[in-house]
Amino acid sequence: MLLSTNELGNYIQAGAAEIPADTVIEHGTLVNVMTGEYYPTNVAIYQGRIVAVDQDITDYIGPNTKHIDATNQYLVPGLIDGHIHVECSKMSMTSFSQAVLPHGTTSIISGLDEYISSIGLDGLEEIFAEINQLPLKVFWGTPYKTPYTFPKSTIAYDIDSDDQARLLQQENCFGVWETVREAVQTRDEDTLKTLTLAQKYHQPIFGCSPMARGKALNQFLMSGVRLDHESYSHEEFVEKARKGLHVIIRESTVTKFLKENIRAITEVAPEIARNTSFCTDDVNATDILDHGHVDHMVRLAINAGIAPMTAIQMATINSAEAYRIDDHVGMIAPGKDADILLVDQPGTFNIQSVISKGQLVAQDNQMVVNLAAPKRSSKLQGRLKHQRLQPQDFDYHVDLKNGQANVETIKSVGPFVRKRRDVILDVKDGIVQPDPNKDVALVSVIERYGKNGNQSLGFVSGWSLKQGAVATSASPDDNNLVVLGTNTNDMAIAANQLIEHGGGQIVVVDGKVIDLLELPIGGIATDLAPDKLAQRERDLKQATRELGSKLPDPLFYLSFLPITAIPDLAITDMGNVDCIKLELFDPILKLSEAGQTV
Repeated sequence: MLLSTNELGNYIQAGAAEIPADTVIEHGTLVNVMTGEYYPTNVAIYQGRIVAVDQDITDYIGPNTKHIDATNQYLVPGLIDGHIHVECSKMSMTSFSQAVLPHGTTSIISGLDEYISSIGLDGLEEIFAEINQLPLKVFWGTPYKTPYTFPKSTIAYDIDSDDQARLLQQENCFGVWETVREAVQTRDEDTLKTLTLAQKYHQPIFGCSPMARGKALNQFLMSGVRLDHESYSHEEFVEKARKGLHVIIRESTVTKFLKENIRAITEVAPEIARNTSFCTDDVNATDILDHGHVDHMVRLAINAGIAPMTAIQMATINSAEAYRIDDHVGMIAPGKDADILLVDQPGTFNIQSVISKGQLVAQDNQMVVNLAAPKRSSKLQGRLKHQRLQPQDFDYHVDLKNGQANVETIKSVGPFVRKRRDVILDVKDGIVQPDPNKDVALVSVIERYGKNGNQSLGFVSGWSLKQGAVATSASPDDNNLVVLGTNTNDMAIAANQLIEHGGGQIVVVDGKVIDLLELPIGGIATDLAPDKLAQRERDLKQATRELGSKLPDPLFYLSFLPITAIPDLAITDMGNVDCIKLELFDPILKLSEAGQTV
């Protein structure tokens, strides 16, 4: 928030030791990420900001100053997650803060775009009010446009350039979030208007350009994009760095690119490290509790051969500079926000205490302050506005009584990679039959905002489903209802249960609900404590094993099916999408009468 002249004057006085510090941290070793040095120091904090970093801070200590002893500990800036969709964790902002603060994450950059798609900008105001009460900082980038899908799918609220003319001037806006390459490639008029507004207001443009190389990358860079978090290979990572992008290594729950991307630094050009930062993008509670958050990425980088100082810079100052928020965060220095970690050793990087916004919030991986979720208004209730569905609503009808259909399925070969797989399926009574023996299941996306009642149908493979159905209402980029199954009866039950409960994730087998996680906040998030949510995630994963799925995290894979910004195929409420051609396609390639050869 902007300071008043009186507040600024008080900070200036505190910097001169004319006003006593609220807190001092003594006898620590500073990790100076700006100069790459380690040396003994003490830190004085006043009203959430650092006012002194010196070997002698005696003059800053008053009778009511609190003392924190950092003997034999290293002082590290609070960690920054450079790109995250918090909503994909299924945790509310309060619950997410409880999960990541003990791991040293004190700042995140997010577009909160999944909230916008499900509750609109009006509902987002309540999320901002919740954030303002938390120790976790959220540097918000307004989404370049919603939805991100091509062709455009249905969501609660569509942000356009008229909104951007207002949003980009707001105090809480720090840039344009996740500008996808397809919008630049097609020279989408509304996107171009937003990008020119960003230039007018000197706002950085955050990019998303998976697998962009050569001319495709050159074209994307002409948009003015400043940074990118989507590199599938270290060669792609190197090219983006060489062409001036701030590059971000992503290590999410299901897309683990650190091991590959770090090769750009360890094998090609070590200086790339100075313009490299970290992000998790999409993580769940189980992953955070089992491994950590950005601190886990620091340890992974060190184990991959990166010097501890360099790895810490990637998690702090590099990200702050890339996003132009280094006036607030990124290092321990006078004038910066008092986000400070007490760590055992840079090389092992075990976080022992976390100070955020000048307050001690966590010790020994446990919160020491109570974070209570706010009361949720009706705007945030996850109501799914769709009538109950019948099994026949999931039948894929064709103009053939009996015979065979050559079908293009969406084959999941990775969480963010889907390829075409053609399969011959039986047609009975004019309906194409899914076939678990051929690893083919039905999939449907149902519009849930009460705008048009859209429902798409298609086929997937790569799931190894033998029975049952799964469904989720948490499904970026539009958070419509996605249902996948081997039979239409279980699919209808799964969909109707989520409609009845206002959103969630569910597993159904033989007409019975095996497991159901309710997500009452916008149909995409919950206030469950991280440990309780992690247990529910493990329960759901085990339930999917009963269906036969062998995917690492079937419900995460399911939630990603509507994303059209990743290759090669997707499905939204509009239909099956060719993500390369950016157009809808018919999954039925050819029909043949019984006895004929397809």
